[in-house]
Amino acid sequence: MNREWRTAQQLHTPSSNVDLGAMKKISSMFSTLQEKLHRTKRSASDPCTPPAPGPPSAPDRTHTGQLFFEYLLVVSLRKRRSEEGYEPHITYQFPKREVMGRRQREEEEKCMKAAHLFCFPEGINWAPLTEYSSETFSFVLTEVDGSRRNGYCRRLLPGGSGARVPEAYCIISRVACFGLFSKIFDEVEKRRLISKAMIYPFMQSLREAPLPAPGHTVRISSFIPEAGTEVISLTRPADSWLEHVDFRSLFRFLTDEDLLMVFSAAVMERRIIFLSEELSTLSQVLHAVAALLYPFVWQHTFISIVPTVLIDVCAAPTPFLLGVQKNMLDLLTDHSDLMIVDLSAGAETRFITRIGDEESLLPAKLRTGLLTRLSARTHHASTDELNQLVSEAFLTVFIKTVGHFSEHFKSRQFQKKSFLKAVDHRSHLSFIKLFLQTQMFDLFIQEEEKQPNPNGFFQRKVCEHRERKKKERMKDRWVRGVVV
Repeated sequence: MNREWRTAQQLHTPSSNVDLGAMKKISSMFSTLQEKLHRTKRSASDPCTPPAPGPPSAPDRTHTGQLFFEYLLVVSLRKRRSEEGYEPHITYQFPKREVMGRRQREEEEKCMKAAHLFCFPEGINWAPLTEYSSETFSFVLTEVDGSRRNGYCRRLLPGGSGARVPEAYCIISRVACFGLFSKIFDEVEKRRLISKAMIYPFMQSLREAPLPAPGHTVRISSFIPEAGTEVISLTRPADSWLEHVDFRSLFRFLTDEDLLMVFSAAVMERRIIFLSEELSTLSQVLHAVAALLYPFVWQHTFISIVPTVLIDVCAAPTPFLLGVQKNMLDLLTDHSDLMIVDLSAGAETRFITRIGDEESLLPAKLRTGLLTRLSARTHHASTDELNQLVSEAFLTVFIKTVGHFSEHFKSRQFQKKSFLKAVDHRSHLSFIKLFLQTQMFDLFIQEEEKQPNPNGFFQRKVCEHRERKKKERMKDRWVRGVVV
């Protein structure tokens, strides 16, 4: 789509130790570094986009024809030659470069330069460690043409004894499914303890295996010395739009009231920064917040983990969702028109700063309904059960406020005036008028004008809501008739 996406145009670092030339190249290659997620009409089994939930469009299709991943990198830290600190470099790569074509090698090199930043976003300041809790996190690389790669990273101490610096295993894939790749990392780590040579045949088997469609399973045979051949089952969740999301991460740090304020700020496309020392927390929370906006898609800068060298992106005047490590808080000098959410354990306050109107943006009845629905969750609920409850709760906000949009197209042109006149509850009008000014609503309508999707998940939910309301009105009329 021919559309200008605004973002920070100058990404530089206050540190003189950083190669600004290299950073400019990376900034050019991934100029927006945002999650420009285009809402499409593809089937729910397409792993390259955030499709509508529900079963795959072809129920008998068990795989998508896509690869699990593009390549695996092992990124290690080495001492800088003439300066203090460490710099990342690749010590292992699969598939090997020599088996790639020229164009593929060029694309790979661009991606790897950016992957370095996100595998070790803290920058050069590392010291050898004797203990380090491994962590798994994810990031998104968006190129200027809008194509996206997901980076999955597990950092841990390499084998050996004594003090040593961590290394990172990084998988680059077009598939957005955090849980799936966490299980793959478990298998990689198991083989790494035996020998790095054991990783290659496993990844080769994985690369040759068909990526299962949502709701399906693929089984991979892999040989381990002294253990024999193992069969590993990898299953994708049925609701593909939520397979990269775990809403449980939100409730570990935010109360229900806190979450509603974050949601309100995100809906209004404001500048939001999340703070945490844990990279896994940042990536999980940001992806979960973005998922709350379904069927609308965040259209601005989205960086789940901001590397130190890109901290100036936090000063961009345009909307963003950013994850920043807590020790970089002092680098955020301008707090105006900004929501900063502290996810640290034991934080004195969750909101270091905010605009101040977040509690009043949602209509009162919608706010009360959301809190009631969220209070119905249980501690023993599975991830899938919780995801369904939370996603449907927030989806109801859009169903009740803008769900009638499809009735207001004339010659494939959206009729804003008639749409606003048809709002059911006048108390919703102020919220709706603000929401209509957002890019996420604008792009949603543009795509509906191009290719209406009356059978999409959102539309089905709108129809279900209308049927319930119709039955309730009929029941009320019947009751009133009996009483009379």
